[in-house]
Amino acid sequence: MSEKDFNARNTDQQERVISIDRVTKVVKGGKNMRFRAAVVVGDLKGNVGFGVSKSIEVPKAIRKAIESAKKSQIAVKFFGTTIPHEIEGKYEASRVVLKPARKGTGVIAGGAVRAVLELAGIKDVVAKSKGSSSPVNAARATIYALNNLLNQKTVEDLRGVKLSTYNTSERTIFYGEQTYTIDASAQAVAEQKGE
Repeated sequence: MSEKDFNARNTDQQERVISIDRVTKVVKGGKNMRFRAAVVVGDLKGNVGFGVSKSIEVPKAIRKAIESAKKSQIAVKFFGTTIPHEIEGKYEASRVVLKPARKGTGVIAGGAVRAVLELAGIKDVVAKSKGSSSPVNAARATIYALNNLLNQKTVEDLRGVKLSTYNTSERTIFYGEQTYTIDASAQAVAEQKGE
């Protein structure tokens, strides 16, 4: 199958090469030099994959890495334009911490972490990379973090209870057998008037 045919099948997928390195294997007869390509593939709609491959030629290494990334795609859980909760992903010596952000914040991350988050389709997130700065390890740590995200329905199924969403405009106070509901906006207006 040619490269043209392979790319024609998945036109909605986008690829981003995050690193190309020259690697050497020392053998009895001397050194075998190869090129290692690391590629992130995503559709900007919640599917993202990461692949690494080696070859004698750079284009062949990239093509093999793209095939590997497309086979290993995961589905990312969203909460609007961000992630549902804070999470940390670990791979080897790399640690990546992902935090949800308000709408309009953008993707605050760098290097391989940014490539993975953008191709996954996440628009608002804050990321911090710790430990090893290797792009391959950082990308894998990010993939593991995104794969372990849980949405509200999954947590409800795991716990066997219904989670309520907290409404900040109303507060309920239970005092003995009586229940008092305080409207926060009415309380703020009363405080401003000095009542």
